[in-house]
Amino acid sequence: MNGVREVHCPTCRQLTVYAADNPWRPFCSARCRGMDLGAWASEDYRVATTPPADADPDAPRSPIDREGDRDR
Repeated sequence: MNGVREVHCPTCRQLTVYAADNPWRPFCSARCRGMDLGAWASEDYRVATTPPADADPDAPRSPIDREGDRDR
C-alpha cells in the first residue's frame, strides 16, 4: 500500500486525497466545502433525533417538528 488514502468528496463524489496537506479534506475544494456548509446552514441536512421517553406529548412543538404535519 502506498499510504495515500483517497476518498470520494461528500459533495461532488470526485476522488480526492485525504491527507493533512489537503486543506479542504474530506472535500475536494473550497467550493464543495462551502456548498456543504451552506446546506447545513439552510437546514437541508438535519441530525435525526428521537424525543426522550419522558417528553410531554402535549408540550409545544418547534416549527421544524410541525413541518411534517403538513404532509399528512
